[in-house]
Amino acid sequence: MNCIIIDDEKSAVEILKEMVGRLPFLNLLKCFTNPFEGLEFIQSHPVDLVFLDVEMPMITGIELMKSLRNRPQVIFTAIDSLHAISGYDLDATDFLLKPLTFDRLLKGVNKANQIHRFSELSSNTVSSHDKNSNLDFILVKTGYNTIRVDLDDILYCEGLKDYIKVHITGKTIVTLNSLKKFEELLPDDRFVRVHKSFIISLAKIDSIQNNRIVIGKSIIPIGDNYKTKFNNKIRQ
Repeated sequence: MNCIIIDDEKSAVEILKEMVGRLPFLNLLKCFTNPFEGLEFIQSHPVDLVFLDVEMPMITGIELMKSLRNRPQVIFTAIDSLHAISGYDLDATDFLLKPLTFDRLLKGVNKANQIHRFSELSSNTVSSHDKNSNLDFILVKTGYNTIRVDLDDILYCEGLKDYIKVHITGKTIVTLNSLKKFEELLPDDRFVRVHKSFIISLAKIDSIQNNRIVIGKSIIPIGDNYKTKFNNKIRQ
């Protein structure tokens, strides 16, 4: 995994750099004490994992992560645990307290590596079509099986940290993947993301009630950041 370190304290960077150097499956691309330089690097390079300090004077790690549209995995580091909830709300892979210990870091990195490997596997096997193809199904890996899912059967997809629930007619499929990757697979004219945790099929909408979408017996919230796009889709 390609990784970087962002921490305004040079001593913290050196400690983390030494620990990361012990792990052969991590490729440390660069270290930054200036978070804005780190942000620019993430936006222009293929980064899989960021070790990100929360408490920085120019911009907090939470604020930096929120500013990213395409987020790599993030392991936050901080002196206290007050920011942990905010980090997990952003689907951070882990949250490490300083002073860092190698065994605790290893636990977080192993989790990140597992997510990365499954994500790569899912990318290769999850679908035999892309947005521009004429195929009307995707292939979804679940457990040890890869199953066909017809696009017409998908009601909505629900993101749950490292997993996705694909709600289809008659049942629910659980797969290890990110909602972002699923969004990239599904055709824009048929599906739309309406919340950080939900993608819905436009054809399956039964009604819209204020900031909620009703699909069958399910009520799905419309996130503030997705209202404009959703409303444009409905108008179209």
